[in-house]
Amino acid sequence: MRTIGAAVRVGALVAASMFMAAPGISAAAEHDGMGGMRHGDAGMEMGGHGGMSGMGGDHDKKKGEKLFSGRVGPWKGEARLIDMKAQMEQSGVSAKVAARFAGERHLMLFLTDPATGKPAAGVAGKVLITGPDAASSSKVKLVMMGGHIGTNVAMPTPGTYTFEADIESVDKKGSATFSYMLE
Repeated sequence: MRTIGAAVRVGALVAASMFMAAPGISAAAEHDGMGGMRHGDAGMEMGGHGGMSGMGGDHDKKKGEKLFSGRVGPWKGEARLIDMKAQMEQSGVSAKVAARFAGERHLMLFLTDPATGKPAAGVAGKVLITGPDAASSSKVKLVMMGGHIGTNVAMPTPGTYTFEADIESVDKKGSATFSYMLE
């Protein structure tokens, strides 16, 4: 029964991400001010969504809350978090549907070549997330999603969360550490 519940949650997150990729919904949910952020476990990864249109480029940089801006090894990087429940509410879905995403967040890491300003290609990585207690800590994969690498995450407990990102491409590696306080 527990496996079925996890599969349903993952399926709902994938469906919601596809739903948010629709141009009208993405535009409607573009406003800043997304609230406290969360992270999750490997069971909430969103693998295989690199081809989602509407989920990349500068458009995504307008979404969510900026957590980090600076060097990630050879790249210029920016990390953002989107509150999935708030995103759903702004897109006009019912309160019942939006409530299913309470505590879920989407972590996005934008990487660019500092010389050209173009998005880094062929990058992937992982993030070690240390929360205020053992239950809120995890390690997740970052996968290519249009113009960023990212994953869905959950932060179950208020407190400070530290994100340690390790990124690599075929010939480059980099890392960055940043924190967020969930109230």
